[in-house]
Order: sequence, then structure tokens, then C-alpha cells
Amino acid sequence: MNLLFDSFWRALAYCLHPRVIGLSFLPLVLMVALSLGLGYFYWASAVDWVFALLQESMVIESVVAWLQSVGAGNLKMVLAPLLVIIAATPVIVVLSLLLVALLMAPAMARLVAQRRFPTMERKQGGSLVGSVVWSLGSTLLALIALVVSVPLWLVPPLILVLPPLIWGWLTYRVMAFDALAEHASAQERREIFRKHRGWLLGMGIFCGYLGIAPSLIWASGALFVAFFALLVPVAIWINILIFALSSLWFSHYCLAALQALRAEKAATTAAAAAGPAPVTIDVQAVTLHHDNPSDPPRIP
Repeated sequence: MNLLFDSFWRALAYCLHPRVIGLSFLPLVLMVALSLGLGYFYWASAVDWVFALLQESMVIESVVAWLQSVGAGNLKMVLAPLLVIIAATPVIVVLSLLLVALLMAPAMARLVAQRRFPTMERKQGGSLVGSVVWSLGSTLLALIALVVSVPLWLVPPLILVLPPLIWGWLTYRVMAFDALAEHASAQERREIFRKHRGWLLGMGIFCGYLGIAPSLIWASGALFVAFFALLVPVAIWINILIFALSSLWFSHYCLAALQALRAEKAATTAAAAAGPAPVTIDVQAVTLHHDNPSDPPRIP
């Protein structure tokens, strides 16, 4: 528990570091350019396609008829852009996480190591290719879990539990791997994952709930579609800063856990090398019975 809170407050302080703030602009520029570019070329066609699907749906038509009866028929024109925004939001969030993992997480892990653990041995248990494969594989599993769990979101409590749980699992898998890639061996990484899985998952879920803040901005963009292009950079930057905080938190936690693991192993190895303590016998306390030479010495 002490390690959890200590690493969190350190991560918050590191978020104010000029290097961290500077690193956040590269994924921000890439994501804003990608989002606005795709929106410029495909927004109108996507909205028209969704609107055509809504026109063909009997359920939607009945809902629209009810809205018109209560004087809210104009909401029909807002529904299609709203659905496009809702569908695009998870894609933007996942791409932001991957960009932070690839462009920021290794640099921030090195920053934490240089400032807190300058003498820690680097065993290079993970490579750039391994990090990409690990991140993409974890992301694919998370997206599959999200798609499969969508019907369960109709149960009111589960929509507040399942998405943060899945995002938390994905965040801890990606961020913890990147935090340990340079310093830990593959065996040490697996051991830390095994010993600290509950805490790491809890950190990921907490970071998943922090992601609710950008969702409020997405919702504002859905209600005010005309301002959506202006709200996109703000929401993306908040997402990136949250993922940067997550990366720093996992870096502090995992590197401190790695240091403790190595110290524990070093102590165990030193104790095993010293061997058992020598047994001393007081020779004067040994009484020999010469009456019967066959009797062994007796030690009181």
C-alpha cells in the first residue's frame, strides 16, 4: 500500500516536469492531425450512412415519432452525428494509448530510472519490437472483450464496471511492460506481474476511471456538433496527459518493485552462500566412561 501511494504522488509531481510536458505534444499533434483529417474526408459520409441506417430502423422511427409528438423532433438530426462520435471515441482513446506507450512511456521510464534508480542494472528484458507486439496483442484482446461485453452494458450497474475493468487491464498490461522493458529480465517481469497483479490491475482501473473526464468533453461535442472540431484537441490532450500520468505511476511502482525483488534475491543468495552456522562442542563437558571402552562418549 505504501508503494502504491508513494509512486502515485511521485507520478503527479513528475507530470509537471518540462520533459514530460514536451513529450506530450508529439502524440497530441499526431492524434489531432489524424482525427481532423479523417473527420474532414469521412465525417459527412459517415453521418449520412448512419442516418440512412436510422431511417430504415422501425424502432428508431417509432422513437422519432414520439419525439415529434412532444416537440423534440429535431433531435433526429443530432442522433446520427452523436452515434458517429460515440463510435469514434474508443478508437481515438486506443490510438492515444498506443501512441503514449510507443512515444512517451520508454522516455518517461528512463527519466524515472535516471532520477531515482541511477545505479539499477539494465537487463534489457524487452525490445521495441516486443513492446509493439505486446501492446497490439493486448489491445486486440481488450477490443474483443469490449465487443463481446456490449450486450451486458444494458444492465445499468455493469456499464460502470465492465469498460473501466477492460481499460484497466489494457492499461496495466501496456504500461507495466514498458516500465520494465529496459531494466528487468523476462523472468523478473513475469515474477513482478505475478506478485503485484492485483495492485497493477487496480492502478489500471483507477486510470480507466480517470478517463471519464475526456468522455465528458466528447459528450459536449456530441451535443454541440458545430464545436466538435474545437473540442477534439482538448479531449485528446487530456487523454494523453492521463496516459502519461499512468505511465509515470507504473514506472515508479514497477521499478521500485524490481529494486525490492533484487534486494530480496541478493539477501537470499548471500544467506545460502554463507551456509549453516558452525556447531561448537565444549570438549571439557564431554565425559568418557573408561569402565567399558565400548561405551560411546556421553555429552551432557
